[in-house]
Amino acid sequence: MYRSYYGFLRSPFEETPDPSFLYLGNAHREGLATLAYGVRARKGFVLLTGEAGTGKTTLIHALLLQLDQSMASAFLFQPKLEPLDFLRLLFDEFGIQGEFSTKADYLFELNRFLVDHLAQKDQPALLILDEAQNLSPELWEEIRLLSNLETPASKLIQIMLIGQPELNEILAHNALQQLRQRIVLRYHLQPFVGEETAAYIEERLRLAGFARKGIFTKAALKEIHTLTGGVPRLINMLCNNALRLGYSRELSEIGEAEILEVASDMQLEAPAVSADAGSGPAKSSQWTKGKLFGF
Repeated sequence: MYRSYYGFLRSPFEETPDPSFLYLGNAHREGLATLAYGVRARKGFVLLTGEAGTGKTTLIHALLLQLDQSMASAFLFQPKLEPLDFLRLLFDEFGIQGEFSTKADYLFELNRFLVDHLAQKDQPALLILDEAQNLSPELWEEIRLLSNLETPASKLIQIMLIGQPELNEILAHNALQQLRQRIVLRYHLQPFVGEETAAYIEERLRLAGFARKGIFTKAALKEIHTLTGGVPRLINMLCNNALRLGYSRELSEIGEAEILEVASDMQLEAPAVSADAGSGPAKSSQWTKGKLFGF
């Protein structure tokens, strides 16, 4: 639609977590470095939190591109599973073949696979759990069991927990004390600051093949940051709709007025992003009320 009008080779503001469009602001660069260090230093449990849309999943895809391709890795983003379905999906991600009927069968075969992988590759496997704040108590028990898989000298599997800030509330529950104590590295991903929002937009335009000066005026870029709070997902949505408006009106430049009009149509309000992983209003959760464990 607007791609040919503005001369893009591809759409600059798709909402998919495409690492080829990765822009590393200070927080994202530090977050990616933390994740990479956690894996390479075999730190066991690593925790990454951030508000919705701040780019956590994009960082994970970028991390996977950096890792040794011989490393067995599983990236699970469907947290609402029954335990056996979880194990089946995990086996599919690791490429483990066979027919198994009980959880004991799965755990025995998984342990054998992980021991062989460690012996052959001299590195533990990696399990990444996205949207971990939605894991059920039953799945947390499976994670606990997996975390116990080790040799006398090394962990057999590293586990990376990715989620929104309420994940910290869940992990603070007494029933998850053992898992919480095993988290060696924690990082909370912050949105972009104003200068980074502008640089992010210009970089995505460049990567999409835009050859001339930026489409958005300085006032427009400032307004985009104010309306989105520097959250990448919201920036993408707002800029995408603004480009559609610009195309429909044959505009060569998009200013503050167009941004405000699009934001009004989207009913977009600046998000309330917490300053750190532990701040902000507590979200209602059966975990925080202690009901799911019978407390």
